Amino acid sequence: MKSHTQVVVIGGGVVGCSVLYHLTKLGWTDVVLVERSELTSGSSWHAAGGFHTLNGDPNVSQLQSYTVDLYKELEEISGQSCSLHLTGGVMLADTPERMDFLRLAQAKGRYLGMDLELISVSEAKKMFPILDEKYFIGALWDPIEGHLDPSGTTHAYAKAARINGAEIYRHTKVEEMVQTPEGTWDVITDKGTIRAEHVVNAGGLWARECGRMVGIELPVLAMEHMYLLTDEMPEVVAHNEATGKELIGVLDFGGEIYTRQEGKGMLLGTYEQNCRPWSPKETPWDFGHELLAPDLDRISPELEVGFEHFPALQNAGIKQIINGPFTFAPDGNPLVGPVRGLKNYWVACGVMAGFSQGGGVGLTLANWMIDGDPGYDIWGMDVARYGDWATLAYTNKKVQENYSRRFRIRFPNEELPAGRPHQTTPLYDKMLAQGAVMGDSWGLETPLWFAPDGEKAEDVVSFRRSNDFDAIGEECRAVRTGVGITEIANFAKYKITGAGAEDYLSYLMTNTMPKVGRIVLTPMLNEAGKLIGDFTIVRASDETFYMFGSSQAEVYHMRWFEKHLPDDGSVAIEAINLSLVGLSIAGPRARDVLAKVAGDDVSNDAFRFMDFREMDVANAPCKVNRISYTGDLGYEIWMTPEYERQVYTALMEAGAEFGIQNFGMRALLAMRLEKNFGTWFREFRPIYGPFEADLGRFVKLGKNNFIGQEAARREFEDGPKRSRVSFVVDALDADVMGDEPIWHGNDVIGWITSGGYAHHVQKSLAQGYVPTEFSVNTDDGAFEIEILGERRKATLITDPLFDPKAERMRM
Repeated sequence: MKSHTQVVVIGGGVVGCSVLYHLTKLGWTDVVLVERSELTSGSSWHAAGGFHTLNGDPNVSQLQSYTVDLYKELEEISGQSCSLHLTGGVMLADTPERMDFLRLAQAKGRYLGMDLELISVSEAKKMFPILDEKYFIGALWDPIEGHLDPSGTTHAYAKAARINGAEIYRHTKVEEMVQTPEGTWDVITDKGTIRAEHVVNAGGLWARECGRMVGIELPVLAMEHMYLLTDEMPEVVAHNEATGKELIGVLDFGGEIYTRQEGKGMLLGTYEQNCRPWSPKETPWDFGHELLAPDLDRISPELEVGFEHFPALQNAGIKQIINGPFTFAPDGNPLVGPVRGLKNYWVACGVMAGFSQGGGVGLTLANWMIDGDPGYDIWGMDVARYGDWATLAYTNKKVQENYSRRFRIRFPNEELPAGRPHQTTPLYDKMLAQGAVMGDSWGLETPLWFAPDGEKAEDVVSFRRSNDFDAIGEECRAVRTGVGITEIANFAKYKITGAGAEDYLSYLMTNTMPKVGRIVLTPMLNEAGKLIGDFTIVRASDETFYMFGSSQAEVYHMRWFEKHLPDDGSVAIEAINLSLVGLSIAGPRARDVLAKVAGDDVSNDAFRFMDFREMDVANAPCKVNRISYTGDLGYEIWMTPEYERQVYTALMEAGAEFGIQNFGMRALLAMRLEKNFGTWFREFRPIYGPFEADLGRFVKLGKNNFIGQEAARREFEDGPKRSRVSFVVDALDADVMGDEPIWHGNDVIGWITSGGYAHHVQKSLAQGYVPTEFSVNTDDGAFEIEILGERRKATLITDPLFDPKAERMRM
C-alpha cells in the first residue's frame, strides 16, 4: 500500500469508483481508493439498477444524460460489461394535475435536447401490455431510460480507473483522518497510514461516519427501500416473442411505484408512505453484502394499487424480495463538493440515484478538484446548500418526507411541513396572528403572503393561479399606492472588517467599493468570469463593511470568501445570520412612516437613495439602507433580534394613517418583475456571464484587478452570446414558473428563468435567456412561451413596466 498519494477516495461503491475514474481520465493518476470490504458492499450491489435522464433540475438532467452516455465508453475501456438495457420508459399520469406535470417535463426537455413525447395510454399499453388503461389519462415517453447491472457497472468504473493508473485497496477500513499543519491529510487505516493532498468522502452508507472523523455532521440518512422480483410471467414472454423487445420501464405516479422487466419476470418497487429509516444515528461498520428483513405488510397499500393498475402481477409468484438501505439528503439530491473550513476535503455522497447520477457526480467533482470549478452549474447538488441548521433530527424528518414523496408532484406554491417550524424570528407569532402563510427559507420561517380576515391561511397547491392571487394583488397595490412592510430576516448578512477589507472586497467583486455611508450593488465572478454571487455592500466606516445576499447561498459564499482571505490577518469576515434581522418598508409613503419613528433626518436631501445610516428607529439601534427590492421608495431596517418586535410595532402604528399593510415574499418577487430585476439562483447562476445577465453596469473593468476580470473583459469585447430579457406573456390562468422553453417560429431558442403575475401593471411577466441577436426583437408576439403544454404569445420588453426612469426609488 502506498504511503503517499495525491488523492484518497473513501468508498468503493459506484460513486467512489466514478470519482476515481474521472480523476484519472482528467490526468491525476496518483490516486487510490480504499474500501473497507469488497467493491459495491454498501448500497450499490442491491440497487435496482435503473437509469434515466429526466430530473427536476435541468442542470442535473444534463449530468444524468452524460452518465448514460458514459456507459459505452466504460465498457470499451474496461472490457467489463455494464449489461445495458436501453428499453425506454414512460411516466403514467392518472389525474389532470399529473398530466400538467408531464407537460412541464416535456417542455423542459425541449431546450435540453431531450426527445420526450407525450403519448396516449393506448400507445403506452402497446409497449407495456400489462397495464390497465382505465386508470390512466396519458403518459410521457422517454427513449433514454433503461437498466443495467449495478455490480458490473461499478467494476467497469474501477477497472477503467486501474487501467489509467489508479490503485484500489479492498478490505482496508479507514479508522481516522487527521489534517496535518501543512494542510495534507493522514488517512489512517487498519493496514497503515496514507498521506494525501486530497480526501474524497464517497462513503455511501458510512459517509456520515467519515464526516464525523473530521468534525462535521453531513445531512444524510439511510432509508430502507424494498422492491420485489417475480417469477417468469407468460405475459412478459409473449411480448418479448411478439416484438423482439423487452418491456419498457414504467413510473406510475398514482401507485407510487416503478416497474420494469427483469429476466422473464418483472421488478416492482415503491417509495412507500410507511417508510422506515435505517440506523438513523450510526451505521454499523460490520454491515456488508446482506439484506434487511423483508416487510411486505409495510408496502402492501402501494402493492395493492400496483396489482390493480397492472393486473397480470396479481397472478405472478414472488421470487425474491430485496430490502436494502439507500442514503438520502433532505431534498433527495446528492451532496457534492468541498466542505467549507476543511482544506481539500471533498464529499460525494447522498447519491441515491447512483446509476443515473454517478457519472455526472464523478465528472464534476474531478473537474472541481483539478480545475477549481465543477465545470457545470451544480448548485442543486452542492453540499454548501445546507447550513448547521440541518441537524441530525431535522435531516431525519426531511428525508422521510422526501422519500414518501418520491413519486409525488411538488407544486410551485407547495411548502412542505416536515421539520417545521425550525428557525423563527421574534415576529413569528405576530405574523401567524395576522394571517401569514409561512414558507421555509433555508430553514427559517418567512411570510409568503397574508390571508384576508375570515379566510384560511393556507395554500391551495396548483400549477395555475391559486387562492393567494387576490391577496398578493392587494399587498402589491398597498405598496405601490401607499406603504407596505415585510420581514427580510431571510437575507444572508456578512460583516467584513480590517485594514485590508476594502482591497479584499474589491478583489472579490466587480464593482468599486462604496464611500463611507454609501451602498453599491455588485456581482461576484469566478475565474471563468461567470456569476457566483450578487450582493448589496454598505460601508459603515473606513474598515467596516456590511454585505447582504441570498440566504440559500450563505455557506456557498462563505466557502469562497474564506478561500480568498489574505494570510496576513488584515481582514476578518463573519456570517451574521440571525443575529441581525430586518424589516423593509416600501412605497411612496415609506419616508413618512420612517420619519415618525427615526431619530435622524430622513428627508431626501439628508438621506439619499443608496445611502446607509446607523440610527435609532423606535428607540432601537438600527442600520438602515435606503434601498428596496420592490423598485419603489423604500428602506431596509436592520436590528438585533431583541429589538425587532418593538421596531415592527412602532412602524405599524406610525403607518396606520397611511394604510400600511403587511406584504410577503411572493408580493416582493412579483414587484421585482415589474422592474426587470433578476434574482440569485434563477437569473444569476454560474452558467451566465455578467453581460449576458444584464449586469454590465456593475462591472468596472477599469478598476483594480478582480477575480474573473479578464474573462469578463473578453465577454464585453466579444459581446455576450446570449442575453437576459423580459417578456409580457399572453397568459390565461397560469403564469410561467421557470424552465419553460422560449419559441421563435418553429424553433426553441431559449429558456425562462422565472416569472409570474405583476399585479400593479396587471401583466403576466417572464424573464429568460435568448441568443443576443433575438434580444432586440420587440415586435408584438414575436415569441411564444410554452406554459403547461400550450404556446402562449410573448412580447419582449426592453424597459421596466413600472417606473422605467427609476424616479420612484429616488423620490
